[in-house]
Amino acid sequence: MDFLSKYGIKIKNEQLLLTALTHSSYANEAHTESYERLEFLGDAVLELATSEYFYLRSDLKEGKMTKVRASYVCENALYEYSKDIGLIDNIRCGNGMNTITPSIVADCFESVLAVIFLEHGFSVAKKFALNIIVPYIEKGIVFFHDNKSYLQEMVHTEKKSIEYVVTKESGPANDKTFEVDVYVDGIKFGSGIGKSKQEAEQNAARDAISKKA
Repeated sequence: MDFLSKYGIKIKNEQLLLTALTHSSYANEAHTESYERLEFLGDAVLELATSEYFYLRSDLKEGKMTKVRASYVCENALYEYSKDIGLIDNIRCGNGMNTITPSIVADCFESVLAVIFLEHGFSVAKKFALNIIVPYIEKGIVFFHDNKSYLQEMVHTEKKSIEYVVTKESGPANDKTFEVDVYVDGIKFGSGIGKSKQEAEQNAARDAISKKA
């Protein structure tokens, strides 16, 4: 787990870092702790770091700042950041998990940020987060928090219809995984997987957006 080394960050408490990368499905099997508490803390650290950034570096009104910030701390954004830093390969999920969903990846990003905060303080955690996020801001790359709404806007401008179809449900009742296809005018444009139908639909919409963009 040396994915933080390129940022000059060393975590002494390796067990805590492991916890930050441990989904509840793995934690239940191994009788250990999951990342959920750390994710709660990391979410707050990320929100403060990005809020300060937009406050100091823009003259945007409160409502606009909230909207812009949401784009860079949403699930889609955190998933891309996690790919950038090589975090995904280190996530631990239970044997019954067929895939690591974007929401799990996003949670782990926030959890790792919490570990950095606990060991090195806010300034180091903020620097780490902004080193990853700011290049996206400067390039004008915008992440969409609600993929379904954005896809709906895209197809409406072209007067096309959109439909989501659940193609598969798997796993026990308390830990189901859903697979969804999205169709635009009867043509399959994307697929998504999630721990709820809503999450799977959002991921399918994101897939469709990437193909239509």
